[in-house]
Amino acid sequence: MRRAGRPSTSPPRPRAAEPEQLGFEGMPERLFVCTPSRLGAYADCPRRYRYSYVDRPAPPKGPPWAHNSLGASVHTALKNWYALPVDRRRSAALATLLKGTWVRDGYRDPEQERAAFRRALGWLESYVATLDPETEPLGVERVVAVKTGVLAFNGRADRIDSRPGPAGAELAIVDYKTGRAGLDTDDARGSQALALYAYAAERVFRKPCRRVELHHLPTGTIAAHEHSPQSLTRQVSRAEETARDIMAAERSVADGGDPDQAFPTAPGPRCGWCDYRRTCPAGGQTPGKEPWAALDRVADGG
Repeated sequence: MRRAGRPSTSPPRPRAAEPEQLGFEGMPERLFVCTPSRLGAYADCPRRYRYSYVDRPAPPKGPPWAHNSLGASVHTALKNWYALPVDRRRSAALATLLKGTWVRDGYRDPEQERAAFRRALGWLESYVATLDPETEPLGVERVVAVKTGVLAFNGRADRIDSRPGPAGAELAIVDYKTGRAGLDTDDARGSQALALYAYAAERVFRKPCRRVELHHLPTGTIAAHEHSPQSLTRQVSRAEETARDIMAAERSVADGGDPDQAFPTAPGPRCGWCDYRRTCPAGGQTPGKEPWAALDRVADGG
C-alpha cells in the first residue's frame, strides 16, 4: 500500500524567465553570392536576370546557340591540351581533343557543323603554335573566390599564368575568345569579369595580379591591360553597386512588389539573342536570331 506523501513545505520555484528575442540591429547584411555571368546578366538586362535567377520555375529558354557550342568546344579542348603530358602537347593531338569535346547543338545542318569544326581546329593549331608546351600555367579553368563587404564572388578563369616581374613572380589572367573580332585594349580594360578574376587571384595566391588578357583565337590577337590597385578597386566597387541593386530588387519582390517594376526590361539589339525573348513581352517585339546566325559573323570577322 502506497503511503501518502508528506506535504511539501518548500517555497514554489520561480518560473524561468522567457528568453529575450534578440534583434538584428547591427548585424552584417548577407553577402551577395555571385559569378561574373550573374552580375553581367543584370547589367545587360534586369528582366533577363529575373528570368534566370529569381523566377521559379524559370521560364523555358530558346534553342541552344551554335556559337556557344563552338566556344565551349574550343575552351574544353584547350583545357584538355594542358592536361596532356608535356611530351604529348603537340598540334597533332588537337583534332582528337576537339572531337572528344565537340558540342553539336545549334548548327543549321551537318555541313555548317563540319565547317565550324574545321575552322575551330585551325584556330587551335595556330594558337597552340604560339605556346611553349613545357610552360605550366598556375591554373587552367581554375576557380578563384573572394569576399568583400558586399560580395561573395567566385569565378572560373580560363587560365592563370605566373610570369616573371621586376620584384618576383606576377600573375596574369588569360581569357579565350572565339566570337566577334575587333577586341582591343578598351575591351580588356573595361571587362569587369577579368578585373574580378585578377582581384580574387591576387588574394588567393598572394601574388600581384594586375595584367588581364583577351586571347582572340580567330585572329590570333591579344588585347591586354595592366590594372592598378585603384582600377581594380573601382571595378570591385562597381560590382558591389550592381549587387546592392540586385538585392534591393529581390527584397522588393519578396515583400510583394511587382516583379516587372523591380526587374525592368532594357530593350535593345541584344534582345534578338536573348534566351528568354519568347517569354519577355518587350523582347518579343524584336525579331529573333537563328541559333546559328552568329557563326556567319565570326566567319566574316564581324
